Parts: sequence; structure tokens; C-alpha cells
Amino acid sequence: MSTYKIYKAQFNNAKKLGVTIKPSENKHKKLDVFDKDNKRIASIGSIRYGDYHNFIETKGKEFAEKRKAAYLARHAKTLRIVGSPSYYAAKILWN
Repeated sequence: MSTYKIYKAQFNNAKKLGVTIKPSENKHKKLDVFDKDNKRIASIGSIRYGDYHNFIETKGKEFAEKRKAAYLARHAKTLRIVGSPSYYAAKILWN
């Protein structure tokens, strides 16, 4: 099980999408995303890398905004596919 710290904003982002999040059962991922029936629909965020909220806390908002822009550009092709792990990562970890 992941030891990733889930931020309140991430819980709020998940709630807006109609999903819930929990620490991932996959040791390489940060979060598992569950639908309203508590069925896992995605495992998101590599544990090896930071994310928006983590960067704000550790390196400041300016750095976090630059990393967010880079992440969104790098994943532009897949983050718009509703229901994909990339979609949930962008909406939960990077907003």
C-alpha cells in the first residue's frame, strides 16, 4: 500500500468528478480512483514523481505552476479521454 500523503484539495477534486480516492494498492502508484459503486477505475500518479500539491508544499507555487504546465503539455493527447488514468491524474493530482 502506498504511503503517499493525500491532500484535502485532491479529495475535493475527486468529489467534483463523482469519484473517491484512496492510497493505491499498487506500490508504484499514489492513488486508486473508485466509482460510486466502489469499483476501482484507475491507479494514478507514479510514486517516484511529484505532483501539483506536493510541489506547492515543498518548492512553492511558482515551481508547481511550471511543473503543472509541463505535465499538461506532456500528456495533452490522453488527458482529455474521460475515464482514462491520465484524465483522473490531470483532474485530481494537477488541479
